[in-house]
Amino acid sequence: MRRILVSLIAVLFVAACGAAEPKWAPDADVAQARYVHDGPKSITLFTVLTTENGSGAHAGLLINGSQRVIFDPAGTWHHPRLPERNDVHFGMRPLMVDFYIDYHARETYDVIEQTVTVSPAVAEAALRAVMAYGAVPKAQCTLAISSVLRDLPGFESIRTTWYPKNLMDAFGALPGVKTRKITDTDTNDNHGVLMVQAGDPRLQ
Repeated sequence: MRRILVSLIAVLFVAACGAAEPKWAPDADVAQARYVHDGPKSITLFTVLTTENGSGAHAGLLINGSQRVIFDPAGTWHHPRLPERNDVHFGMRPLMVDFYIDYHARETYDVIEQTVTVSPAVAEAALRAVMAYGAVPKAQCTLAISSVLRDLPGFESIRTTWYPKNLMDAFGALPGVKTRKITDTDTNDNHGVLMVQAGDPRLQ
């Protein structure tokens, strides 16, 4: 009986997550947006935590390899100048990373940024993995990211999980991780943040 109940709950939870929303930007747009960052090859985990009780709300993965992209599975952030393919956003220049952080950090949410330097080979493996993952259903952001990370050399200690805070703790235990906490007092209504981003004079 308990097994049946657990299975039923799992089915209902998956149904509540909603279907994935596939997107596929044209090759020309992706090529034009390509951005190569001159910093060390790295992988950065962003974890969004509620300020009320510190529980995890979302996760994203910034990869700096032969180009810099962000894997934002089932996320709501976007920028009109950045092409997207199935939750992978291309062209993540420093300003765009700032936009991403600003969109999530507000009066009810903090953002934890954790970065680890990796070899070029590992960075490329991460890029290939997120580009091949496909569109992610709602509420499965951490499941997708942890599934990608656990198969990368040096990340074998990462286990698949549904919970952002669990992944944050596991990522934080990796050797050489640099961590910072971003807080903000912006209103919880972040729709305006996207509009400000689109009209930022630094994009002109």
